[in-house]
Parts: sequence; structure tokens; C-alpha cells
Amino acid sequence: MRIDFAKLMKRTLLGLVPGCWLAAATGFAADWPQYRGPLGDGISHEAIRTNWPAEGPKVWWRASVQDAFGSFAIQGDRAFFLSTTNDSEACFALGLKSGQPLWATELGRTIGQSSGGTGPRSTPVADGERIYTYGTYLQLSCLKAADGSKLWQQDVARDFAGQLNTQGISNYGNAASPLVEGGLVLVPGGGDGKCFLAFDKLTGKPVWQRETEPITHATPVAATIAGVRQIIFLTKNGLVSLEPLHGEVLWRFAFPSRRPVAASPVVGGDLVYCSAGYGVGAAVCRVERNAAGAFTARELWRTPGANMNHFSTPVIHDGYLYGLYGTMMTDTAPLECVELATGKRMWSGPPFGEGELILVDGKLVVQGSHGELAIVQASAEGYHELARAHVIGGRAWGFPAFGNGVLLHRSNKEIAALDLAAL
Repeated sequence: MRIDFAKLMKRTLLGLVPGCWLAAATGFAADWPQYRGPLGDGISHEAIRTNWPAEGPKVWWRASVQDAFGSFAIQGDRAFFLSTTNDSEACFALGLKSGQPLWATELGRTIGQSSGGTGPRSTPVADGERIYTYGTYLQLSCLKAADGSKLWQQDVARDFAGQLNTQGISNYGNAASPLVEGGLVLVPGGGDGKCFLAFDKLTGKPVWQRETEPITHATPVAATIAGVRQIIFLTKNGLVSLEPLHGEVLWRFAFPSRRPVAASPVVGGDLVYCSAGYGVGAAVCRVERNAAGAFTARELWRTPGANMNHFSTPVIHDGYLYGLYGTMMTDTAPLECVELATGKRMWSGPPFGEGELILVDGKLVVQGSHGELAIVQASAEGYHELARAHVIGGRAWGFPAFGNGVLLHRSNKEIAALDLAAL
């Protein structure tokens, strides 16, 4: 079934396509509630179907949409995403398997035509009864999941000297997604002394603001290292880790870049990987804690001008990184396997271009830059493709999302929902 979502936008915004809040049929572990999944690492342990018929997997629905490059949050029987309506970005809710538009809420202006395309680039967070979004121009919003009504907003650009003129952000707008940790929602973006911001997730009131750093497009990640919970940001100077309750800096790792950076940090145990395009390369540090409780980040390896992830963040499986490597290789960036601890390239597979990938049930779900989709075995022994289909067209730069048996993937022109529930 194809839905012309663009034609339904006005009706949805006017509240003429009502929805109701239905209880989730599956547990939280099967949801995909934020950017790059339940733990923000691009991994789901839900089983996935790989024995596709020759014509490809069953398509629950397809929808035409306007420009945007973010991903989806899946919670129960609903999905949430950002897209463009008129000159504004809006958060949309729709039925996961029906594609039925349930509500849409305009959030503020979005970016116009640029060399990288138009529209919002970040992903909502679904946190029970609330949805959190972080807009093109650094407006943080909390919406009611049931009907999309606004509960609170914080304008980081206006009230916290937001970094709209930082190189990369000024060109393409913000692409970082919010991160919910405990009772806080955290974002980068403020000015001097308030680059990293934490807000009370229920009231929107500021809790803490810290540091002076030039921001990137990278979404922060939460991790527990040496028994300590921490939030890791990637700035143009490198990695900065903060403890979430008060925002105190735990450790830093220098990884300078002058050009736009979009791939998020990746954590594997006590190893943290970071990468950037435009000749910067990649590096891994080992994070250690001494007897006094102080942290240090020690470099294990660095590859200047190599192992570059332009804006596709790799995943880690059994000690190996799997990702799309290359800069300005829209159609030719290959899927590669790299040993996390050493930086050794184990194999280089076929080109998928500057797409994205996630790991589901130990298998790579790879989305090419033009919408092709493949299931690949995650093995350091070599490239082994299990299934392939081409369902959508357009420029597919946003991460696919898999939750409750449904794979959602999108381009700047359309969305497809695929039935990939394991039989």
C-alpha cells in the first residue's frame, strides 16, 4: 500500500486524522526508541527474517515524504520521525504496520536548499508518554506521545548562545539527536561555558551546562566504563566524557577536525572509537580508571586519512567494526570490517555508497545510499550476503530502524515499512 504522506500532512496538522494511544504488544527490548536503537549502539537483539522471497520482503506500506535525513523512533505500534512541511520541520506519528498518520506537530523552521539537501536531520526519542526532538536550529522540544501536543520547549540557539555559526552547523543545520539518560535529556549546542546541556526531562528546566567546545553533527552516546555511567560527546576537538548527574568532565581524548563531523562515537567495553571524514581518519582510545577514581584515555591506534566514516556510524560485533568507509564517495564507499583493537582491515566488500547500517540478531542490515537494502553476515572471515532488495529510491542517508518485527527505512523522497519479523 502506498500512502501519499505529503498530501496528508495538512490534514494531519489540522487534526483531521485522529489517532489513539494503543498499548505496546511487545516489551521495551523489541522497541527502537531512539537514534541507533535501544542503547544507541545500532544494535537490536530481536530476531529478523533473512529468507526473503525473490521479489523481496513483504512491504507493509510505502509513503511519499518531503526532504529529511533523520531516522525513526519505534515504540509499541507507533513510529515517530521528523520531516518537512512548508518551511517548517515537524514531528510525525504514524501506525507502525498501517502507516496511518496519527498526528503531526510543527516545531520551527528548518534548513532550505543546500548542497546536502533540505529538511531536518535528527531523530526523535520515544520515552514512554513523551517524545523529545532536537531541531535544525537547536530547538529542543518535548511532545505528548498520545497526541503530539507540546509539553515544553527550550530554544538553545536563543537562550544558550547556540552555535549556529559553527562550521558545518551553519551549512546544514543540526543533525545531533537528543539523548535521554535517567531523568535528564542531554544535547550539545550551547555557547561558551554551556556547550553540553542537561534539562529535566519532565519540566524542561535546565539542570546543568558545561564546557566550551565547537560542536559537530554527532549524537552523544551513553556508556558504562569501569563501572561509571558517562555521556560521550564528539566535538571538533575530540571526545569529551561527562558524568550525567552533574556534568563533570571525566576524561578527554584529542581528535581534532576542522570540517563537518557526523559519525557518533562507538563504545566497545573500555575502547572508544571515533572517526571523521575529509582526511581526518579514525582512532581508538582505551579508557582506564586508577585507584583514586580518575580516568584517562590512552590512544591505541590512529589512522590519519584512513578508516574514515563520513556520516555513517559503524557497529561493533565480536570485537570488530563494521561500517561504510570513505569520504565524498556517494556511490562507491564500501562495506568494510576493521578490528577494533588494532585498526586492521579484515576485508573490504562491495560498495553501498554513503548509506547506513545497523546490526540485528548478529546480522548487518545495510542500506545503500540509493535505497538498496542487504542483509550481510557479521563475520570477520569475509563478506557473505544473505538477502538483498531495492524498495525505495532517492537519497537514503538516514539510518534504518528495526523494532517489533518492522524495518523502517527512508530516503529524501519516501519511506517503506518492511515485514521482517522472524517466522
